[in-house]
Amino acid sequence: MATAIAGNEISNSLEKAIVQALEEARAACQTSGDGSSECAVAWDIVEELQAERSHREAAQQRNSLDLYCIEHPEAIECLIYDV
Repeated sequence: MATAIAGNEISNSLEKAIVQALEEARAACQTSGDGSSECAVAWDIVEELQAERSHREAAQQRNSLDLYCIEHPEAIECLIYDV
C-alpha cells in the first residue's frame, strides 16, 4: 500500500513538473522567439518529462503472463536464465 501511495506522489510531482515545463517553454518561445535555442531547449525538457511519464505508465501495466508468473514463479514459462 505504501508503494502505491509513493507512486502516486511521484506521479503527481511529475505531472506538476510537466505543467511547469510547458509554461516555461511557452514563455521562453514568446520572449526569445520560436526559432531560438532557448525555445528548443525548453521544449526538449517538456518532451523528456513526457517520455518519463510514458515509460513509468508502461512499466506499471502487467499482462496475463506477468500476473501468472507472480502467482507461479516456478513455472517453466516464468524461469529466467542468465546466458
